[in-house]
Amino acid sequence: MKKICVAALICLTLAGPGYAFEDGDFQVWHTEDQDFKIDKVSKVTLEEEFRFGNNVTDFFYQHYDVGFVYSVANNLDLGLNYRQIYEKERGKFRPENRPYANATMKYEFWGFNVEDRNRVEYRHFDYKSDSWRYRNRITIKFPWKFSKFAMRPYLSDDVTTVLNNGTISRNRAYFGFEFSLFRNMKGDIYYMLQNNRSADGWICANVVGTKIKLSF
Repeated sequence: MKKICVAALICLTLAGPGYAFEDGDFQVWHTEDQDFKIDKVSKVTLEEEFRFGNNVTDFFYQHYDVGFVYSVANNLDLGLNYRQIYEKERGKFRPENRPYANATMKYEFWGFNVEDRNRVEYRHFDYKSDSWRYRNRITIKFPWKFSKFAMRPYLSDDVTTVLNNGTISRNRAYFGFEFSLFRNMKGDIYYMLQNNRSADGWICANVVGTKIKLSF
């Protein structure tokens, strides 16, 4: 019986981290991206992200990301990245080392742009077991643009699967607007409903996010 309980606890740990915030928590996330073109088909990417939870009273997450993207064709990008993460757990920021690979396929139908991003992540921790994850994010950008900022609506859904046990651990559903600020600066504002699997069931968070992207 003890072995069964231990196995169940391990599966729940792999399925997702222990989220301290209550179901329905309101959060604000902010992301900053920088792209540096090497040539017509390759670039270096940087990203920083900061998250505030517990109804935007607790700064609980930050990550710093560097990557390389190569366009194999007009409709296929391949990328390798490394992400350093610090996430608060029991009042202390704990590190995670996350190398990952992306394969993003791109399509266009009647003015709609569709992106299918496939990501495999290796999550390394000093304080708990490592794990592998697969993430699939589908994004549909609508053909309409409006206002002087060329605001363009989009829908997106991101599903995360823990490869160690085949469990779907998270789903993120987005509705947002991309827009242009300057020639080399773009913005993004979105609402995202996040559902995470935990030991107590599914825990949701309502997230308002902003993103600024610079291209050089």
